[in-house]
Amino acid sequence: MPLKVSLVSAEAELWTGEATLVVAKTVEGEIGFMSGHEPVLAILAEGQVRITRPDGSKILARAEDGFLSMENDELTIVAGNAALIS
Repeated sequence: MPLKVSLVSAEAELWTGEATLVVAKTVEGEIGFMSGHEPVLAILAEGQVRITRPDGSKILARAEDGFLSMENDELTIVAGNAALIS
């Protein structure tokens, strides 16, 4: 079962969809999320967010100044500054 992911900046929703893996940089280090991950609330550090979609394609973004929240296979990434790379 894939994750439901939302990547939001202060200006707009950048991407919403399903993913099998999301890796993001937090102040505690990089953390990866897959279906079934325990609930997490973490502060984002400046760095890449790597999203792998169910078809294997990848989405890259840069994000900083925000937080991420994981609960019930739903991951929300809220960044003050974020932009899609590809």
